[in-house]
Amino acid sequence: MLTIENSLLLVIDFQERLMPSIHCHEEVAQKTATIIKGCRILDVPILITQQYTKGLGGTILELKTALAEYEPIEKITFSCFGSAEFRDKLNSAGRKNIIVTGVEAHICVQQTVLDLLENGYNVYVIADCASSRSENDRRYAGRRMEKAGAVITTMESAIFEMLVGADHPKRKEISDLVK
Repeated sequence: MLTIENSLLLVIDFQERLMPSIHCHEEVAQKTATIIKGCRILDVPILITQQYTKGLGGTILELKTALAEYEPIEKITFSCFGSAEFRDKLNSAGRKNIIVTGVEAHICVQQTVLDLLENGYNVYVIADCASSRSENDRRYAGRRMEKAGAVITTMESAIFEMLVGADHPKRKEISDLVK
């Protein structure tokens, strides 16, 4: 189960030159900005990656705005685990529940999810915050990740799971965010 104390949000490769070709890119970006804002409200740590920034550009403006301040982890491998900086930051965060968003679902997201599972993490892929250029690639990546042991869920479900109940002091702020 996702908890505020044991969860971390991972935002994979939402980059300027890649996003326009992603299936439902505007909705995926908007939902991802919302989960970022929700995790910031709840003080859930966030890691963000950029794949070959020189070629794909920086993180899209909508997410930069939601993040306020961030230091992207530069990578050239498809799986985030190929980056020593990523592994160090993940380990130092000390969280076992990894909430995964990103593009492309069938490449960088899927390879990272498989590595996270292999390394003993509980993985929650946010279906409405992960996509590919093709809907078919996105769909089959979701199936493969779920079969490997990842939980496939949605942005709103994940945020409210961390709240636990209506008596949480941040409930109204979160409710206003997802409206």
